[in-house]
Amino acid sequence: MEKAAIYHQPFSSYAYGYDSQTLHIKIRSKRDDIQAVVLIAADPYLQTEGGWASKETVLRKIATTEEHDYWFVAIKPEQRRLQYAFVLTDATEETVFYGGRGFYDDTPENRAIMDYYFKFPFLHETEVFKAPEWVKETIWYQIFPERFDNGNPELSPANVLPWGSKDPGRDDFFGGDIAGIIGHLDYLAELGINGIYLTPVFEASTNHKYDTLNYFEIDPHFGDKETFRKLVKEAHERGIKIMLDAVFNHIGDKSPEWQDVLKNGEKLKFVDWFHIRSFPVTPGENGNIEGKNTLSFDTFAYTMHMPKLNTANPEVQKYLLEIATYWVREFDIDGWRLDVANEVDHAFWKQFNQAVRAEKEDIYILGEIWHDSWLWLLGDEFDSVMNYPFTQTIIENFVEERIKPTKMVSGISEQLMRYQEQVNHVMFNMLDSHDTARLLTRCEGDKEKAKLALAFMFAHTGSPCIYYGTEIGMDGADDPLCRKCMEWDETKQDKEMLTFMKKLIAFRKTNQKTLTYGDLVWHIVDDENRLVAFSRTFDNKRLTFIFNQDSISKTIQKADLEIANEAWNAWTKGVVKNIEVAAKSFTILES
Repeated sequence: MEKAAIYHQPFSSYAYGYDSQTLHIKIRSKRDDIQAVVLIAADPYLQTEGGWASKETVLRKIATTEEHDYWFVAIKPEQRRLQYAFVLTDATEETVFYGGRGFYDDTPENRAIMDYYFKFPFLHETEVFKAPEWVKETIWYQIFPERFDNGNPELSPANVLPWGSKDPGRDDFFGGDIAGIIGHLDYLAELGINGIYLTPVFEASTNHKYDTLNYFEIDPHFGDKETFRKLVKEAHERGIKIMLDAVFNHIGDKSPEWQDVLKNGEKLKFVDWFHIRSFPVTPGENGNIEGKNTLSFDTFAYTMHMPKLNTANPEVQKYLLEIATYWVREFDIDGWRLDVANEVDHAFWKQFNQAVRAEKEDIYILGEIWHDSWLWLLGDEFDSVMNYPFTQTIIENFVEERIKPTKMVSGISEQLMRYQEQVNHVMFNMLDSHDTARLLTRCEGDKEKAKLALAFMFAHTGSPCIYYGTEIGMDGADDPLCRKCMEWDETKQDKEMLTFMKKLIAFRKTNQKTLTYGDLVWHIVDDENRLVAFSRTFDNKRLTFIFNQDSISKTIQKADLEIANEAWNAWTKGVVKNIEVAAKSFTILES
């Protein structure tokens, strides 16, 4: 038995409250080392004449990675208190007792020592992670406003280019605005979208608006507050939520606050709003200059025109929290996406959470974090993060073919085990965005590859998002080419792709509960044939997904999928006699 691989930690993703009555408990072991895990548990105060009245519960294996197995049990403590330990058995029938003090021989004497157990003192409902329920049913659509549609040409900047007249450069303007989004809400509703994520809409000098000048005003090239109010109202009438982008890590260098720094230096009232290391602050001569070690002020990355805000400053906190609550209170937005969220201090995000929740209890708080994010997802900061590790795992297997299916499955399993189950339910899943090359370009124009990746993403737990134009086959390399103008000429749209995306979104909505809560079981992970099959089961409904990445068709046996009864093709509609999966395609069975 490899004891060094065995791991459990109370008050983490290994032991947490799932709801006000239920605890989720997990333990990790070396892959294929442990054959059985039993939980010994009860209220620590539940004593009888014979001693502590503990009960034994068998855990089930729920995930396997390249290195580890994960075991799970859901338990309802009678008094919401729990004392517990594990008994693990390996293939040689060696057993070990594992508790809060480590490993001991599994003897009645050791089981009787209360100090050897893990403790969950009390399951407080206030400490249970809760995210907005509506997010579980949401299909997001990300819009880069400057490139979606020019609905009001009178607002366009003087240097505006004709719509779609060229591939975009970093500083180009094409006149996209909020009126253009309003004009296509029916299109989005017909597509099946019920959530829109907008990159920044506040006043700024660039086309991307991540260099904010005034957080309290809509950029004049996008419209005004009344136009934005109309967008939210008309979106809500169609059952579509609106999420805005909050850029609170940094501000634009043309903002009044930063300009005051440049003019007045150490004497200004905004000196402590930023992370300034030395004076004078001279644009272009100091700051984060790539390749140099001397820093006079902190910025976003090495971008001189985005000085970093000091969110530990009470005045900055007050200013940013006023912004956050203003747009919720006055315009009824449904979510905030938080830019560069991992570089802002946790204390501020806790204040942010409390402030916006006071305005709207079920607002969605989404952090832009590209790595392991458990510390932000404990319930008092964010509801979710942009799930880039999940994205990259799918891309590397289905699109780039840099890893094999076993590596992909291991990565996805590891990602699911990293967080509480409630967090996984609302994770923001996407395959591309304004910060990455478009999916079709990553697929080198192979539309079937793109469909496989999209279907695979939609089959997993989380809230899926598609980037504007994916549904009509738009391509584009890294920024700025991933920010092309939306193609509204129907003769240039990929209608077959549009039909596919409508069908995929409708399927997700029809099977939302199964694809959110359903147990995930991998049945086939075949590297040689690049074949993957898994099932999602919830409330007596089972969906089995088979993905064939190979260039030849495959025949699958029901026994390999653990299907005993007659199966129904939930994608093409029809009774399945022989399971055939065409090259570079997928099949969905219901049984």
